[in-house]
Amino acid sequence: MAGERLRVDVQGRAVELSNLDKVLYPAAGFTKGEVIDYYTRIAPVLLPHLADRALTRIRYPDGVDGGSFFEKNKPAATPDWVRVATLPVPGSSKGRETIDYVVADDLPTLVWLANLAALELHTPQWRIGTHPDLMVVDLDPGAPAALRQCCQVALLLRDRLAVDGVEAHPKTSGKKGMQLSCPVAGTQSAEVVSGYAKRIAQELEQRHPRLVVSKMAKNLRPGKVFIDWSQNSAAKTTVAPYSLRAAPTPTVSAPLTWEEVEAGAAGERPATTPYGPTEVLDRVETYGDLMSDGGVRPALPE
Repeated sequence: MAGERLRVDVQGRAVELSNLDKVLYPAAGFTKGEVIDYYTRIAPVLLPHLADRALTRIRYPDGVDGGSFFEKNKPAATPDWVRVATLPVPGSSKGRETIDYVVADDLPTLVWLANLAALELHTPQWRIGTHPDLMVVDLDPGAPAALRQCCQVALLLRDRLAVDGVEAHPKTSGKKGMQLSCPVAGTQSAEVVSGYAKRIAQELEQRHPRLVVSKMAKNLRPGKVFIDWSQNSAAKTTVAPYSLRAAPTPTVSAPLTWEEVEAGAAGERPATTPYGPTEVLDRVETYGDLMSDGGVRPALPE
């Protein structure tokens, strides 16, 4: 029934759910209840990627065909058990000096956010109070380039980063591109991390000018893959691994194996359709968390 509310216990926290039958992905008939179910089931591998990170949400209260809004500040009526971190935001366009960020460290917070139709979860490359511990590279294909070309560039990046002892973990963006997440030492500033990513992007552009572009100008990008090194700015966030995306049907930013990337680069797996929630849950059953870094976190050459 529309407007019906249900109070549930999630690991000892009382969470109020509402409108579980509300369709948030009309093309697939995918409801808010199914969104909550997905986030509940994926939580064991998702939460470690959200822990201690200031969370930006993109909310779709009327579904993906309705309006959406970015939300950084804690919502009104945030439960007192939700962890909130007050952090400075220098240069805010809204004149704020600080923002009260939600930190999703546990399942009750994740369920509460899913009930607010926070479909997309985006995190910075740093944990609260630290330097960046991730370097993120976004691979954005300019048509007619597509995911196959992204896979080719991902392999070039993997091999070049390995020369400096940097391990890269590939994932789909959940839309048309890919991202590489690279654990780093967490002892260097965002400027150092961004500067290194920019140098690598420019180096690959010089070596592979028909495939790679490192500049953001759209007129340079048709038929090439833009290596977006600027994701490592202290002000940027990236969609979290296992987060849903707002597409006509529910898709997920899904971690990949390098074998899959190699197959994609060869055109053997035409990944024109991103992975959906059920597929990603099945993949976790098979692979576990492909984004687990194993504790290897090198410092970057300066």
